[in-house]
Amino acid sequence: MVVPFFLGVLINSFIPGALNIGGMTTALFRQGAPVLIAMFMVCMGSQINFRQASQPIIRGTVLTLSKFLIGALIGWGVGTLWGPVGVLSLTPLAVISSLTNNNGGMYVALAGQYGDSSDVGAVSILAVTDGPFLTMLAFGVTGMANIPFVALLSSLIPLLVGFILGNLDEDFRKFFAGSFFLIPFFAFPLGAALDIRTVIGAGGPGVLLGLFCTVVTGLACYFATRIYSKKLSVVGAAVGTTAGNAVATPATLALADPSLEPLVASATAQVAAAVVVTAILCPLLVSFLHKRQQKKGDGDSSASSA
Repeated sequence: MVVPFFLGVLINSFIPGALNIGGMTTALFRQGAPVLIAMFMVCMGSQINFRQASQPIIRGTVLTLSKFLIGALIGWGVGTLWGPVGVLSLTPLAVISSLTNNNGGMYVALAGQYGDSSDVGAVSILAVTDGPFLTMLAFGVTGMANIPFVALLSSLIPLLVGFILGNLDEDFRKFFAGSFFLIPFFAFPLGAALDIRTVIGAGGPGVLLGLFCTVVTGLACYFATRIYSKKLSVVGAAVGTTAGNAVATPATLALADPSLEPLVASATAQVAAAVVVTAILCPLLVSFLHKRQQKKGDGDSSASSA
């Protein structure tokens, strides 16, 4: 996500005319993000498998709700206390876009290493955190933005289409499983909408946002695992990430509520920085908690299946 995103930023900053020659070039590299993101959502929806056993569903539901509620409440608090411009250059748009999103690929990798099959299977529910739906829901519920019901529904329909196809036929799920190749293609036009000066200005706040996402949502979801497990599971902390597709969320919300448009550039850059920071810090946090539990004599830090 990050490399094509910043490549788009650089080209738009120094040779923007190269992307405005029309035809398929402009359609893909300047205007293609919404369509490609919708395609990606269809693919992600197909991976939500309700035929899984009850334990993965329970674990996935607990982690998804914890991640969403924490991100929504913190974003609402920032908006209530400091308004739409936020604090320390961090706007509610950037905060909620980052904190309610989760890197499913990293979760699976960490769950496979530190957890069990039920922890890995929880990603079938956590997949709903991919994309803008939960962020839109948070803004609509808290009243921080005017998100029409139709706009909320339109962001959910691609996910639902994928969900239906994936659960009707396993071959659809397998076919759509390789959708990650779409990420660099929608990352580039998102970057091409920004100027390098905006991205540089978001550096410090973006790093702070990433740190906050890993520490706050990671630890909160770690302690939330006590809901379904006798012992705390370090796998809960594996949701303390921001996925690359979250970079598209501020622009998607601005389509639903144009009043957010002035905040999109800085929020997009900050979320992009948070993607990188959480990708580095989250595995370190999970590893730290695992070693801490071993020293305390908890044995296997993963939650055992009920």
